[in-house]
Amino acid sequence: MLIYESTKNEFCNSVLNDTISDEIHASYQKKIGNISKKEIGAWSDSMQYMYKVVQSEEIPNNCGIAIEFRIPSSSKRVDFIISGKDKDQTSSVVIVELKRWEEVHKVEGKDGIIMTPLGRGLHETTHPSYQAWSYYNLIISYNETVQKENIGIHPCAFLHSLDKEKNVEIEDSLYRFYIEKAPIFTKGEVLKLRRFISKFIKYGDNKEALYKIDGGRLKPSKSLQDSLTGLLKGKEEFIMIDDQKVTFELALSMAKSSFNDLNKRVLIVEGGPGTGKSVIAINLLVGLTNEGMVVHYVSKNSAPRNVFAAKLKGSITRSHIDNLFKSSGIFHDCDKNVFDVLVVDEAHRLNAKSGMFKNRGENQIKEIINASKFSIFFIDESQKIDIYDIGEKSEIEKYAKMFNAHTEAIKLESQFRCNGSDGYLAWLEDVLGIRETANYDGFKGQYDFKVIDDPNELKRIILEKNSVNNKSRLLAGYCWDWKKENRNKSNAHDIVVPEHNFSISWNLDNTFTWAIDKDSVNEVGCIHTSQGLEFDYVGVILGPDIRYKDGNIITDFNARAKTDQSLRGVRRLAREHPEKAKKIADEIIKNTYRTLLTRGQKGCYVYCCDKRLGEYIKARVEKSSFLQK
Repeated sequence: MLIYESTKNEFCNSVLNDTISDEIHASYQKKIGNISKKEIGAWSDSMQYMYKVVQSEEIPNNCGIAIEFRIPSSSKRVDFIISGKDKDQTSSVVIVELKRWEEVHKVEGKDGIIMTPLGRGLHETTHPSYQAWSYYNLIISYNETVQKENIGIHPCAFLHSLDKEKNVEIEDSLYRFYIEKAPIFTKGEVLKLRRFISKFIKYGDNKEALYKIDGGRLKPSKSLQDSLTGLLKGKEEFIMIDDQKVTFELALSMAKSSFNDLNKRVLIVEGGPGTGKSVIAINLLVGLTNEGMVVHYVSKNSAPRNVFAAKLKGSITRSHIDNLFKSSGIFHDCDKNVFDVLVVDEAHRLNAKSGMFKNRGENQIKEIINASKFSIFFIDESQKIDIYDIGEKSEIEKYAKMFNAHTEAIKLESQFRCNGSDGYLAWLEDVLGIRETANYDGFKGQYDFKVIDDPNELKRIILEKNSVNNKSRLLAGYCWDWKKENRNKSNAHDIVVPEHNFSISWNLDNTFTWAIDKDSVNEVGCIHTSQGLEFDYVGVILGPDIRYKDGNIITDFNARAKTDQSLRGVRRLAREHPEKAKKIADEIIKNTYRTLLTRGQKGCYVYCCDKRLGEYIKARVEKSSFLQK
C-alpha cells in the first residue's frame, strides 16, 4: 500500500512549503487510521534530510517518491522509496530505511541486533542495514511482478543524526554481512547517499515502478521455493507419523480448495503435549510454500518461531526464513484474504488485542481468519498460561462462522513426548489437582520421573544428560524476578534457594534461541522460552507459587515474580472479586507447571521449593506403577 506517493519535483515542493508532514498524515489517516504525533515529527525531520539528498540534477525530477510504503503480505513499512530506470532503461527502485538515532551499541551473541535509546532507556532492535535488507527480501520473495519484470531493488539505511566517529559500533564487524547488502549512511554523508541512489536511478519513470510493486500479485518466488525444497530432508524431528500425516493431508486439501475457489476455510487441530502439532505446522509451511502459496507460520510466543527458524536455516538466508515466521499481533490492519494460508501454532496463546499495552486491533482470531483464505489453528486449551489467552475452540468456531468459513476439526491422539505415554499426562493432571483421572496410581510405560531433594543435584543430573546431545534443560516456575540490569550475565543469579546454597541465572537476554544454544544449559528457562518446544530431559523447579497443604495442592499468585506479565491484572481483580481472581490464577499456575513438566520426551526431574509438596509428589511416585528399572 502506498501511503504517500509523488514525483521528486512534487515532493521537493511539499518540503519547501512545509506541507509534507500534513500530506503524509492525511493520507495515512485515510488509508490506515490514526498515527501518533511523535511519528509525524519524525517524518518532518527526516524529510528535510531526504530533500537535501534528492534535490540535485543527478536524480531526475520525474522519478517516483513513496513514503511509508506498506509491503503487501506484511505489516512492515518502508520509510522512503525512489523509483526510476537504470542506465539500461530497466525499472529500478532504491529503498531507504530512515533513523533519527544519535547513539548505538553493538549486541554480542544476537544476529543483526543493535541497541539504541528508544523511549525510556536503551532497547534492542534490528540493525538498520538488516532491516532494509529484510524488506528487500520480502519484496523480491513475494512480489510476482518484481520477479517477472526483474525490477531492481537496492536497499540502504540513512542515519542522518548519527555521528559515526562517536558511534563506531554501527559498522562493527558483527554487521558486516548486512552492511554489504544494504550500505549505511550517517551524519554528513548526504552526498554519498545521493551518489548511491544515482547509480541505480538514471531516468525518471513517473512512479511506474511504484505502482508495479504496489499492485504486484503475491506469490512466493521460485528462488524461495527452491530454497525450501528438501529443507526438511534429513531432519528426523520433522518427520510425520500416523495421525500427524492424516492431519497434514487434510490441511493440504483444504488449503488447495481455498486457493482455487477463494472461499474461506478453517481447520482446528486439537492435541496435547507431544502430539506433533508443531511438526505438522512446519511441514505445512514448507509444503504449501512449495505449492506456490503465500504461507506464514504464526505464533504469539517468539521462542518457537526463533528456534524453528534456526533449525530450518541451511542454504536459505536468515531473512528468507524470518519472513516466513510471524507474530500473531500483526494482522489487525490487514486486508481480507491477503494470505493464502496462515498456520497458527500454539493458538491457545492468542489474545484479543495486540501490542505491548494490548491496545491494537480487535481480536487476533478474527484478524487471522480475515487475513487468510485458509487458516489452521493448533490448540491445547490446557496450555493457556496467561490471563489474556483466549484461544479456545469455541472462540475459533465463533469467528469462523462470522466469516462463513467452512470449518473442520480434528484431534491428534498419538503421544510422542513423555515416551509416548498419554497415561503420564493423565497422572500428572491428577497429581497437580487439575482434574481427577483414572491414573491416580500411575500408568503403563517407561518414563523417567523423579523427585529430587536438592536443586544442586537437579542441575548435576541435567548437565550430565545434556552432555550427550545438548537436548536437556533446566526450567522453573516464574517466581523469581528477571533482573533487567543483569540479563546478559550468566554469573548474575536471579533464582536463589538459600537452604541449599543454590543459585542460578534465568535464560539470557542476548539470544533468541535459548532452547538450542550450546551453553544455555547453565541457565534456567521459564514458560515463555520453553512452551511449544521439547527436550530429551527437563529438570523443573516448582517455585513457592505452588504448595501442598491439608491434603490439597494450593497456588499463590502473590509468590509470582513482579516481572511476570502472565498474571498482570489479577491482583487488581482480587480486590474486587477475590474468588474469581483465585480461580483464574489457580488455572494459569497449574497449566504452567503442566506445560513445563511435559517438555521432556524421555524424562522429567522435579525439585519443589515447598517441602511438603515434594514429599507429596514423591509419595505419589512411590505408590505408582509406572517406574520401570
